Amino acid sequence: MLSSLSGVKTLPLDDFLPGRKEAVVVSDVHMVTGQPLRPPFAEHLDVAIFAMGCFWGAERRFWEQDGVVSTAVGYAGGGTPNPTYEEACTGLTGHTEVVLVVFDPSLTNFKSLMSVFWESHDPTQGMRQGNDMGSQYRSAIYCSETQLNEAETSASSVQRKLLDLGFGQITTEIKLAPEFFYAEDYHQQYLVKNPSGYCGLKGTGISCL
Repeated sequence: MLSSLSGVKTLPLDDFLPGRKEAVVVSDVHMVTGQPLRPPFAEHLDVAIFAMGCFWGAERRFWEQDGVVSTAVGYAGGGTPNPTYEEACTGLTGHTEVVLVVFDPSLTNFKSLMSVFWESHDPTQGMRQGNDMGSQYRSAIYCSETQLNEAETSASSVQRKLLDLGFGQITTEIKLAPEFFYAEDYHQQYLVKNPSGYCGLKGTGISCL
């Protein structure tokens, strides 16, 4: 289900591209942290999925955080299995570009990661983020059942701060984590491979402290 704060609408299931059964092949190891890029992850670790526009800069923002063990970019929230980047960009998969964040709860927590999320983009823009337009750039938090209430409570708090700054209603999609599909390997840790690559992240000026 969508957050009560969300105005996001996606395609009917019958309109999604068919996709494919085969998952993309990605590297085994994160280029920055040296940790596994794919599950199974260590039992003490936790995960959450965030979407905040183009996933290249978003992934870097999270791997820079203390306590984050691994990150991966991919697609989630739609109906097309194992989409390609080109398919996701058509808007016909229903997916948004996301970052899978694997973290150590003894070193950081979901609340801290949500602060990074809220402060790093504008969650009021609907199907876009800055000049990047389309449903694949919508804002989202996909999380576990234990994280869901915390995410919705956080959104309510952030909403008040955004209204004070003259922004509109939050359109962030907040729901239980759907299946995560890895993006192609060249997208993983893209800004390490391409140090001068595009990063469109721009916050609103709010602080979640």
